[in-house]
Amino acid sequence: MVNKLLLLGDEAIALGALDAGLSGIYAYPGTPSTEITEYVQHTVEAGGRKVHCTWSSNEKTAMEAALGMSYAGKRAMVCMKHVGLNVAADPFINSAITGANGGIIVVAADDPSMHSSQNEQDSRFYGKFALVPILEPSNQQEAYDMVLYGFDFSERYHVPVLLRITTRMAHSRSGVVRKESRPPNEMKMPSDLLQFVLLPAIAKKRYINLVGAHQHFIQESETSAFNWYHDGPDKSLGILVCGIGYNYLMENYPDRNIPHPVLKIGQYPLPRKLVEKLITECDEVLVIEDGYPMIEELIRGYFPTGKRVRGRFDGTIPRTGELNPNIIAIAMGMQDTAGLPVPDLMVGRPPQLCSGCPHIDSYKALNEVLAGLSKGRVFSDIGCYTLGALQPYEAINSCVDMGASVTMAKGAADAGLVPSVAVIGDSTFTHSGITGLLDAVNDKSPVTVIILDNATTAMTGGQDSAGTGRIEDICKGVGVEEAHIRVLKPLRKYHEENVRIMREELDYQGVSVIIPRRECIVSVDKRMREKFKKEQ
Repeated sequence: MVNKLLLLGDEAIALGALDAGLSGIYAYPGTPSTEITEYVQHTVEAGGRKVHCTWSSNEKTAMEAALGMSYAGKRAMVCMKHVGLNVAADPFINSAITGANGGIIVVAADDPSMHSSQNEQDSRFYGKFALVPILEPSNQQEAYDMVLYGFDFSERYHVPVLLRITTRMAHSRSGVVRKESRPPNEMKMPSDLLQFVLLPAIAKKRYINLVGAHQHFIQESETSAFNWYHDGPDKSLGILVCGIGYNYLMENYPDRNIPHPVLKIGQYPLPRKLVEKLITECDEVLVIEDGYPMIEELIRGYFPTGKRVRGRFDGTIPRTGELNPNIIAIAMGMQDTAGLPVPDLMVGRPPQLCSGCPHIDSYKALNEVLAGLSKGRVFSDIGCYTLGALQPYEAINSCVDMGASVTMAKGAADAGLVPSVAVIGDSTFTHSGITGLLDAVNDKSPVTVIILDNATTAMTGGQDSAGTGRIEDICKGVGVEEAHIRVLKPLRKYHEENVRIMREELDYQGVSVIIPRRECIVSVDKRMREKFKKEQ
C-alpha cells in the first residue's frame, strides 16, 4: 500500500527531514517558513525520537545551533524566511568554509510579491555567494525528496545545503509519497578537530577546498534527477525554468505536450552542459524564475553567443511580483487569459488590530502623550503592532527590520530629536532589540523604549516568545535603571495612569523602558478553548 499524504510544501519538508533521520530543527517564526517547525513540534514520532524542536531567539542563533548539532555528527535543519537569512548571514556564509560533519540543510522561504514581508529578496544569491549547493523544488513531492537527497549530499561533500522555496510552494498542498524512514545518526566528532576553527591559516585552506569542490557540485547538477532536459521539435524557442515556475509553465499545456525544448532546473550550481545544449540548439531562450533574474544574468555571462535571452531582466516577464500561469503565457506569445477584473462589489477592509488587542490601549495612551509635540517621533518594528501605522491610530513612523526601532530611535535622539520613542514587541525585542538598548544605555541616549508584551509571537501564529517572564531582568542586565523600567496594564480603565507614566518617562533625559503587558486576545481565546476541551 502506497503511503501517500496530502501536505503543504512546508509539511513535506518537515516530514522529509524526519524521515531522513533529523535530530534537531532550529528556527525563528517567519511566514512562509513557520509551518515547517510547527509540523515537527506536533508530530508524535518527533517526540518519540526526542528531536530538538523548540524556537530559537533569532535566525542567527538558530543557524549557529544547527551548526553545533552538525559538529556533533547529527543531522540538523534550520528554517527561516528570506529576510531571516540576512540575520543568519554571518554563520551561514562561514558554514560553507567550516563545512558540515552531520548533514545540515538551511531552508529559506522567499516571498515574491511581499505577501507578508519587507522585500522580494531572492535567497539563491546567498547560496551562490556562499558557494553552497542549492535545491529548489517545483512541487511538494520534490520538496520531500530533496530533503532526503540534501542530507545525503551534505554528508557526502561535508557542506551545508540551501533549500529555497517560495510562498506558493510553502502554502499549497499536493500528494506526497512517503519513503522508508531512517534512524538518526550516532554522535560522531569531526575527524579534524580544527575543522570549525576559522583562524586565517585554517580558513584559507578550507576555502581553497570549498572552491575546488565546486566542480563536483556542478557535476552532481549535470546528472541530478532534479535537472532534466525535455526535447521539443520547435527550436525557435528554448525554455529554462526553475522551481515552482515549472508548474506555471505546465498549466498553459493541459495536454502536457510542450513543443519547445525545456530545461527544468531544481539543483544548483547550474548544469552548464545542459544549459549549453539548450542555448546551442535554440534560436532564443526564455528564462522563467520566481525571484530575481539570477539565471538569466548568469547565462548571459557564461554563454555570450549573441542569442537573445529573455526573462525578468529584459522585461519580457515583469521585474517585480510572483509569477503565475498568465504571466508565462504572455511571455510566450500565447493568449492573455487573465479575464476581466473582479468587480468591486464590497468595500475592501484594510488589515487592523484585533478587537480587544492590548496594543490599542497602548497606542491611545502614547498618542495622547505626544499630542502636543511635532509628529514623526515614534520608531516601530515588525509585528502585529506595525498596524499602528494605519488609521485610526497613525501612531508609528517606521518599520525597517527586526530590532531597528530601538537603534533608529537612538540615532534620531543623537541627531537632536528629543523625545524619541521606540515601539517593539516582546519577541522582536529578544530577537534583535537587546543590543540596540545596550547601545542606548552606553551612550545615555534620551530614548523611551516601549516593549509591547503580549506574551507570544502573535503575528506568525502565537509561538512561544523567548523573553516571556524575563523582560525586566534583561533590561536591568543591560543597564537600564530600575526606577525607569515601568510596567503598565494596557486597559481602558488605566488610561489616565498609563498616560501619566508615559509622560514621566518621555520627560526623563536618559534611557527608559515602558512595558505595557497584557496577553494577546487571540492567545487568550486559544488557551481557553484548549482548557475547555481538556475538561470535557
